[in-house]
This record gives sequence, structure tokens and C-alpha cells, in this order.
Amino acid sequence: MTEQRRVVVILGAGGTLGGALVRKLASEPDTDLVLSDVNDAAVKAAAESVAGAGATVETALADVGELEQVEAVVRHAVERFGRLDVLISNAGVLAQNGRIHNLTTADWDRSFRINVMGAVNAVHAAVGPMRKQGSGSIILTASVAGMTAWSHSGPYCVTKAGVIQLAKVAAVEYARDGIRVNAVCPGTFLSGMHKELSEAAVDAIASKHPLGLGSADDLVGAYSYLASDASRWTTGSAIVVDGGYAAP
Repeated sequence: MTEQRRVVVILGAGGTLGGALVRKLASEPDTDLVLSDVNDAAVKAAAESVAGAGATVETALADVGELEQVEAVVRHAVERFGRLDVLISNAGVLAQNGRIHNLTTADWDRSFRINVMGAVNAVHAAVGPMRKQGSGSIILTASVAGMTAWSHSGPYCVTKAGVIQLAKVAAVEYARDGIRVNAVCPGTFLSGMHKELSEAAVDAIASKHPLGLGSADDLVGAYSYLASDASRWTTGSAIVVDGGYAAP
């Protein structure tokens, strides 16, 4: 990847973490980006935020729950730039909260469709061009929620655990093809999902993180590492970046 321009696809580029990833990777040398999100205005804003950074940036709409749409994004990247070096699957939802007996099948289905099948579709779409070129890095956004238990958050915890396991299975399946697959497990950071919370609720969440609440910018270094040749012997890992949340 160091001998030519690196081509990176980011799914879920329109949110808080997605925007931070766009800024980080666009600032790195010899990198071109294809940004995708279900929100057209958000993904265009993410692209505009790095105008002049030196990266060529393309945008594409996609619902990650639809394999054909994810495949179209990957195909666009390959047709435009000739290869696919890195795919980051960052789309996700925090569905309705509640105790398990109060949740509906629809609550679970929405979480599985986006969080699990979105990641499955990302892997499915990416491995085709990566196998042909004999290299690639796939990075899945999971969560410390997939390693711990949050009351009233069953769908989120269960589906993020599935993302971690998907990274492990895919890493084993595609290692011989030169493809690395890893997950990043963020702790809680302030984002659009928390805008409805009271100050007291935010303080309560922060108290569970020894280093306090982080920001999206605190997370992007892990993705940068996994997207680089420095992580060439790292696969099947779940890298935790959580301000110490999971330590106790």
C-alpha cells in the first residue's frame, strides 16, 4: 500500500465518528477516499470538510443493510481508482432501549439489519477486489458494549458482540488471501446519539470511564493504525479504545 495511492472506502461516513475518520485519513499521505452514508447531506458535508486536503474524495449513497448498495459503493471505488485497500464499516444504530421483555421483534430486527448484516455486507463486498489484488484491510466498528453487558440495551450489546465475532471469523477465512479483518471497540464518546441526554445522564456515563468521556478524535488513531502497513501482522483483533471503561 505504500508504493501507490491508498484507496479507502468509509461506510457510515456522515456521523460524528465517520466525520472524524474522514478528516484523519484525508490528512494522511497518498490517500483517496470514497465516502458513503444513507444521509446524502451528511456525507456531502463530510466530503466538503476535507476539501483541499490533498485527497481525491468521492461520495455515494448506500443503505448498508442492502448488499447490492454496498457492492455498488465498492464497485465505484474500484472503477474510479483501480483498487480497494481499506474498507471501514462504520454504520450503526442504537435502537430502542428497554428490558428484553419490553422490546419488539422490530427493535431486534433493525439492530441486526444495520449492525450485523451491515458489517457482513461490507465484508462480502470488499473481499472480492481485495482477493484479486492479494491484499486489503477491513475495519469493523464494534463497541465495548459487545464485550460487556448494558442493562436495557440488549439489541446493541448483542449485535456489537456479533460484529466482534464476525471480525474474527473473517480474519481466519481470508488470511491466506492477504486480507486482514479487525474490529475497533469504542467506549462512549459524545455524538449525535447523546444529544437528548440530560447533563446528569452524561455525567453518570462519564463516571464509568476512568479517563472521562472521549471524543471521536480520540478513536481515529486505532483506525489509522489498522489501515496502515504498521498493522500488517494484526488480524482478528478487537482493539478497545474506551478511556478505561472495560478495565475494572
